[in-house]
Amino acid sequence: MHPMMNIAVRAARNASNILLRYYERTNALSITAKGMNDFVSEVDRSAEQAIIHTLRESYPNHAIMAEESGAHDGSDFQWIIDPLDGTTNYLHGFPQFSVSIALKHKGVLEHGLVYDPLRDEMFTASRGDGALVNDRRLRVSNRKGLEGALLGTGFPYRDQSHLDTYLSMMKSLIKDTAGIRRPGSAALDLAYVAAGRLDGFWELGMKEWDFAAGALLIKEAGGTVSDITGGGRFFETGNIIAGGLKVHTAMVKMIRPHLTDHLHA
Repeated sequence: MHPMMNIAVRAARNASNILLRYYERTNALSITAKGMNDFVSEVDRSAEQAIIHTLRESYPNHAIMAEESGAHDGSDFQWIIDPLDGTTNYLHGFPQFSVSIALKHKGVLEHGLVYDPLRDEMFTASRGDGALVNDRRLRVSNRKGLEGALLGTGFPYRDQSHLDTYLSMMKSLIKDTAGIRRPGSAALDLAYVAAGRLDGFWELGMKEWDFAAGALLIKEAGGTVSDITGGGRFFETGNIIAGGLKVHTAMVKMIRPHLTDHLHA
């Protein structure tokens, strides 16, 4: 494993120790609202600081983009951190949340991990080296299309301006599939696509820390990640379609008729 990935794994485990410590007593946490249906707790902040501290010990000059503390610039290397993806799940005791850490070098994704503390599953990927969960190599599913596919998604709960558009996409996609799941941790959903547990995934209005690590996992597991139009601007738009090649192609085809001018941008 690359030395930088070793440090990221250590950082994720340090954060997860904090998450697990409070998981059974979340009613005692201090919780504030960042926006509509968007919450942060002292656990998010403590876990993020644990990650930053671990990274800074080895790489004091690297830049950091973190969900709760914003961006720290000044280096060709940038860590992208979500200390608790699935905060609402966590605060309700719903057992689906994760830690996500990615590293860019000069704007190119080099390393990424998504860690599920409850199942002790560490999904890791380094550019050109493939993707793993613990010590097992990952491959996206080889499903030939939407028939029988299991898709993941995330509802647009923060910004509901595209809710009707999103629901029309879901209506088109659900007809031919085996089902659609919305577990509530996008980073973990993307890791599941990389592992072949989900055949595809789409979501609108994501933040970079939600998908950076997961996007690398999928690419290194042989899958495809694009923006909602099928192009490569998902980092700019935050709108994502991901899956094995044939499922991804089928999803783009089904979603395209529902795109608004804003989503085309």
